[in-house]
Amino acid sequence: MKKLSEIPVSNLKGIGRVKAQAYAAAGVHTLLDLIYYFPRAYENRANVIPLSATEPDGKSATVLTVATEPKIANVKRGMSLLKFRAFDESGMCDITYFNQNYLKDKFPVGSAFRFYGKVEKKKSKYYMTSPAAEPWVESTPPPPFCSVYRLSDGLSQKQIAQNVEEILPLVAATYEDPLPHSVRAEHNLCTIHFALEHIHKPDSYRNLAIAKKRLIFDEFFLFATGLRAQSKHVQRYTAPTCPDSDISPLTSLLPYELTGAQKRTIADIASDMKKGEPMSRIVIGDVGCGKTACATAAIYIAVKNGYQAALMAPTEILANQHYNDLAPLLSNLGIKCALLTGSTTSANKRKIREAMQSEDKSGRVDVVIGTQALLSDGVDFIKPGLVITDEQHRFGVNQRATLSEKNQHTHVLVMSATPIPRSLALVMYGDLKMSKIDEIPPGRQRVDTFLVDESYRARLDSFIKKQVDEGGQVYIVCPAVEETENEKGELDMAAISIFGEEMQAFAIEEFERKQKPPLKAAVQYAKELSERLEGYPVAFVHGKMKTAQKDQIMRDFSSGEIKILVSTTVIEVGVNVPSASLMIVENAERFGLSQLHQLRGRVGRGQRKSFCVLVSGAQGKLGETARERLKTMCTSYNGFEIAEVDLKLRGPGDFLSLTGNSSIRQSGTLTFSLADMCEDSDLMQKAFTSAHNFIEQDPTLESHPPLKEAAERMFTVRGDVIS
Repeated sequence: MKKLSEIPVSNLKGIGRVKAQAYAAAGVHTLLDLIYYFPRAYENRANVIPLSATEPDGKSATVLTVATEPKIANVKRGMSLLKFRAFDESGMCDITYFNQNYLKDKFPVGSAFRFYGKVEKKKSKYYMTSPAAEPWVESTPPPPFCSVYRLSDGLSQKQIAQNVEEILPLVAATYEDPLPHSVRAEHNLCTIHFALEHIHKPDSYRNLAIAKKRLIFDEFFLFATGLRAQSKHVQRYTAPTCPDSDISPLTSLLPYELTGAQKRTIADIASDMKKGEPMSRIVIGDVGCGKTACATAAIYIAVKNGYQAALMAPTEILANQHYNDLAPLLSNLGIKCALLTGSTTSANKRKIREAMQSEDKSGRVDVVIGTQALLSDGVDFIKPGLVITDEQHRFGVNQRATLSEKNQHTHVLVMSATPIPRSLALVMYGDLKMSKIDEIPPGRQRVDTFLVDESYRARLDSFIKKQVDEGGQVYIVCPAVEETENEKGELDMAAISIFGEEMQAFAIEEFERKQKPPLKAAVQYAKELSERLEGYPVAFVHGKMKTAQKDQIMRDFSSGEIKILVSTTVIEVGVNVPSASLMIVENAERFGLSQLHQLRGRVGRGQRKSFCVLVSGAQGKLGETARERLKTMCTSYNGFEIAEVDLKLRGPGDFLSLTGNSSIRQSGTLTFSLADMCEDSDLMQKAFTSAHNFIEQDPTLESHPPLKEAAERMFTVRGDVIS
């Protein structure tokens, strides 16, 4: 017999080409897809009440007897109404359906139905529009819970419910539980058949909770299994062994003492690089925690053991900064560095490629620092040992895949300056070992943070002047590049003129309430600020500029020639200007907390007392969530704590889109069907731990085919393991 995953939904009764296309639009192609197409909500219709007890603000279930024969009226082209009356002991109700003429014979006079929907009352009459209706038999009433599915054009709730009902017996008879019995027993989980039956047709809150627990665990477990299997796949390759991990010659040149967290991280890296299998490690730390020092130690270990290293940054600004910081230091240790970016001339690129592949050690380049130009064809080391990616989440999926393919036999170290909540880190980087730097080196100052609105504009201008007059520099970050990006809206007065005065007033009030304040734009803002602050050098920079122009402006700001820099979030990571003492973020409510924390980290890097001012364009109209978020920035300075708040308030999708990573390896997104990484974090931890333990015993899942098949549906397959 065919598997459910091999049977198209078009095999179901009543599913022709049109409905099959509607299902496909919802991502449902096979019977297995359909059984995993879970309800988005449930309506509890058990509380049946009389018409007189219904409330106008919500939906109610009421049992009514059909009093009149349904009549059809064609009110205009393309629209018809089906109307009839039904009653109970407390009143009479007019029931109307739009464009559903096929229901005419479904409501014979004298029959009883449970109607579920919104009941309106006008004077002494009740009205219901398009309510759900089920035949009512006193001895066998319909089930109390009704599943509500997400619909695409051409599908109805009734259609999906009928199709699910049809295939549930097939599930019980043919679908093998993908979760091993030992794992189910360990976590007290129900069978998959019980879970799928009760997620679609719950008969009680208790059984619904049992079903959801099992299916949520499955989502986490299968995801973790796939990630761990990927990691095991990488470990099948060999990598250079680097036994000499003495970094004292390097640390003796550093102008500071390494923190305990840095020492632990370097020890983790050294331990990984001693093995004959590729290191796959991520270093996560707050702004200014010293991740680059750890990366430098890894580079030193690789080169000291006779191998070469690459460091890839997402922007030329950051690549140049890394090169300027590391090349002089490593040169003192006899290590040759090169910079390779999109701006590198063709002649220099050719020289660097030749030096990377030189057989002669004296003419060989040991370390190449660059951007995605490192991924170009022909950019290969003769003795590759280590690849480091900085700000990993800022590289696209294809870039990361290319880097991985080019360096299957090297050690890989990833750095991220975006503090990530533990639950999110498990999903984003579950296939990497993790080192967390949770200490800030001595000397880093706390940046005092304030929240203001437009009424503070004059005082803010004075504060900018004060900072510059005292030798400081100022960042001003805007969410848009030019005014054309601003979100503008106009109320169509002609469209609402058909309403009465009261309704028009309501429409205008709602429109104004929902309008977002105009976005500050870097180009226009810089011009206006130059006029207001005459005599104070102001420049602007944004991602749409040509690289050479952008880099020149950043160099001028770093040298102090430019005192005030208006920018988009292009300066969010990596830029290091010690004399910058003031960060102003316009339309701060438009940014995620983690992004605001990154921006705040651009100041307070030197000896000057530094400040961050968050300017809300909402002028007292901030919503409760937005206000809570921004107040968090004023009271919390720990990036990991801020990230946890951001995840809870905004959710993983918003969190990732604001940190630059909108694509995760589960079907291209981070979205789970049922699981919530905040609400279900305890279950997530258990599932990941259980999956990791299970993979240690069976790396390829060959002894558990149903589990392997289920995990492969979540991940693509390469060779004999999930990849």
